[in-house]
Amino acid sequence: MNSWKKISSLLTTAALLFGCLGTAAADPAANAGTANAATAPTSGKHITILHTNDTHAHVVANDKEMGFAKLAGIIDQYRASNPNTLLLDDGDTIHGTTFATLVNGESIVKVINKLRYDAMVPGNHEFNYGWKHLVELSKEIQFPVLSANIKQTDGTRLFKPYVIKEVDGVKIGIIGLTTPETAYKTNPKNVEGIQFTDPAAEAKAAVDEIRSKVDVVVVLGHLGQDASSKDTSLKVVKEVPGIDIFIDGHSHTVLEKGLVGDNGTLIASAGEYTKYLGVVDLWVDGGKVIQKQAKLIDSAQAADVQPNAEIATLIASIQKDQEPILKQVVTQTSVDLEGAREKVRAGETNLGDLLTDAMRDVSGADVALTNGGGIRASIKAGTVTKGDIITVLPFGNQIVTLKVKGSDIQAALENGIAAYPEPSGGFPQVSGITFKIDTSAAKGSRVHSILIGGKALDPEATYTLATNDFTAVGGDQYTMFAKYPQAGMFGSLDEALIRYMQKIGSASLQAQADGRIQEAKADGNASVPATQPAPTATPAPVQEKPQAVSTPAAKPVPAKPAPVKSVPAKTPAAKPQQASASAQAANSHVYVVKSGDTLYDISRKHGTTWQQLQKLNKLKNPHRIYPGQKLNLPA
Repeated sequence: MNSWKKISSLLTTAALLFGCLGTAAADPAANAGTANAATAPTSGKHITILHTNDTHAHVVANDKEMGFAKLAGIIDQYRASNPNTLLLDDGDTIHGTTFATLVNGESIVKVINKLRYDAMVPGNHEFNYGWKHLVELSKEIQFPVLSANIKQTDGTRLFKPYVIKEVDGVKIGIIGLTTPETAYKTNPKNVEGIQFTDPAAEAKAAVDEIRSKVDVVVVLGHLGQDASSKDTSLKVVKEVPGIDIFIDGHSHTVLEKGLVGDNGTLIASAGEYTKYLGVVDLWVDGGKVIQKQAKLIDSAQAADVQPNAEIATLIASIQKDQEPILKQVVTQTSVDLEGAREKVRAGETNLGDLLTDAMRDVSGADVALTNGGGIRASIKAGTVTKGDIITVLPFGNQIVTLKVKGSDIQAALENGIAAYPEPSGGFPQVSGITFKIDTSAAKGSRVHSILIGGKALDPEATYTLATNDFTAVGGDQYTMFAKYPQAGMFGSLDEALIRYMQKIGSASLQAQADGRIQEAKADGNASVPATQPAPTATPAPVQEKPQAVSTPAAKPVPAKPAPVKSVPAKTPAAKPQQASASAQAANSHVYVVKSGDTLYDISRKHGTTWQQLQKLNKLKNPHRIYPGQKLNLPA
């Protein structure tokens, strides 16, 4: 999901560093655990710093993410190879998936304690449970939590600004910094009573205080390198001399070999979600760093490393303990809430309405939009549990707000309905806005009659948009959003939906979508709901091959929508109540479906509508037609 963010961060970094930054020397060791294979000077003590950032509670391994048990296995090998090894975490660690959020981060604390980190800094997501809860969690964390620039309103710090660790006689000062963006990248209630001061000023004061006492200065800074950010790692290393290593986070930047910035500081960052373990090797001689270099270890390099059995067992045990929580009742519903893949990707549904209403409720935004592809299941009438909600929204996506021009909201809608009536993961489920689609118009000019809060959209006005952190950075081709900095963060989609369903009560759950998205010609002809049409009750059931549904990834990945492959539908025998349709078919022409055809394309060629073709040919699903199939056309 954050591949867009990764690309953006890399491009930003390249632009900012051109001409003033160089690439750090690469460690030629190809495999995890071979720290001593790094290019080493002839003298000096070798220290290895392992680092993680922006793991967002992705503890369980998948195709791209190593998970914490695998990370622990790699860490074990490094510690065995070089006892002079430190392990640091750069924040956004205790929130992000239900593994963490179900128990307010306590599960993550148990895991990172077992990994035996030496220090961590809180990122902005650490505040999603409220700063007071974070302070309580820090008391359970068995290593220092550091931040020099988080203070209460009376000026007292929440955490220690730095810690000095001695490794084989080498004194290493570790300074913590947290992004001031936390003030608006979490719910404002979570940070009431605290402030985030200037990271560069706090870093300079801490470096001045400890530089003469230590051999190595490491800054653990959850600041990042996004161009939209005021306080970045690049700014700090430029303004503060005396920093040897800056372990960066927040922007999810992947620095494969690190970057040497102003004042000779080596900047290292390990991407996101346990996709990498960061490694910095340095040699210290005579109280000075004489060489330093950075690299990343990924799952391919660590393919032969066995996960740490103790950590794997702990994670499994926590998952088992959480099973009763997943069975907790959220509410009751007397109606089915529609989240089927073919429905939410091709039209408005009542579950899409409910989710986006929840997003707007928690954020106070003018408009809410989320991609239909992020909704992964329906909810049947009856008891709704937390497990049901998590099944619907399994990715741990966060709600963010952006201040967006009206013209870009219109562009976003055009992008989302570009494939309509064909399904697309980017199809927009919305709240606070209504619009119509003219399927006869050219793509890019199909959306019209846009109303926000009952008033016509103003292309030049600025609106507050609530969306998810996937589409906010350009996922599902919502690239028009990527240029806007986040204006706020409001927790995960699943948490918001749970709270909203409990707030409104079961009686308010609607059986049908309420017509926010309609299909109509721009000249004002009659509108029909832009929803997947339900099969009529009259025809006999149509037997179709089941559509394959891929297993959800940890994060959705932007992709061009692929055409739906069609399968043949058996035509039921005519029944007495179908006489009118049969008579119409007898007087119609026949069209043989060709490769690449859609029912919509065929209807346009023959002066009819796809809805009429569906009814005439008794098609249960208008998206499932196949080459060679014969379709009756109206006479």
